[in-house]
Amino acid sequence: MIFANTRSQRGFQITILAVLCLGAVVAMAPMVYMASTAFKPNAYSPEFPPTFIPDNPTLKNFETAFSSRNFVRAFFNSLGVAVATSALVTTLTAMMAYAFARFEFRGKNPIYYSVLAMMMVPTMMLIIPQFMVARRLGMLDSLPGLVLVYTAGAMAFNMFLLRGFFETLPRELEESALIDGANHFVIFARIMVPLARPALSTVAVFSFLGAWDEYIWALTVLTDLEKRTLPVAIANFRGQHASDWGLVFAASLTAVVPTILLFIFFQRYFVKGITAGALKG
Repeated sequence: MIFANTRSQRGFQITILAVLCLGAVVAMAPMVYMASTAFKPNAYSPEFPPTFIPDNPTLKNFETAFSSRNFVRAFFNSLGVAVATSALVTTLTAMMAYAFARFEFRGKNPIYYSVLAMMMVPTMMLIIPQFMVARRLGMLDSLPGLVLVYTAGAMAFNMFLLRGFFETLPRELEESALIDGANHFVIFARIMVPLARPALSTVAVFSFLGAWDEYIWALTVLTDLEKRTLPVAIANFRGQHASDWGLVFAASLTAVVPTILLFIFFQRYFVKGITAGALKG
């Protein structure tokens, strides 16, 4: 035991809880201040000391932000790209991870570590090669082009995470299914996928957030205002209304709310998937 008596253990637990609460307050303070300012009318300059409860809350900032040109369209563009990327990454990496975890074939380890090597390359170094590939494929200035690049960039890490989870599952399940006449596709779809829901949910969350928040590539390849995504639209909106913090924070808050809802919905699966994949991988 770490401590000699119950009182010491309780004191240690209280200390840990106090530190966690303090960290949570520090982490949440900027978000709370942004949300508070978004409801303040005519917030043209930061307040000092900051106030977290607006005196006369109003929805005018949100109405102005959503009525601006193409802002709502940019929101749904980002939502569609993020959902498509999440679905593709989850499906493809699950199949790859299952193959690397359960099958033995020639060149397995070199191929696996070659894919993992992609995680060591900084994203900024890939912009020019990605641009050239997208141009040859005719996918510049298109939302499917964004989905393709986001999917390719997210596959290495998520495959690594899922492989670790699949390796924790007992092989007796596959052997029993093979004896009963099931093929590997049936085993994957009806046995492995239901058991891997925690890890698959984690991958879905990671890939959604990566596509939802991405700015540099979208800014580089999208020139049509009708196709721009929410991060680009928010950056442009901030440039037009740089002196009105209420408007800027109201526009920014639209990008935060979906991610919070996503984490709340997938919270238990998210934690389980990270723990299992990290420990085994």
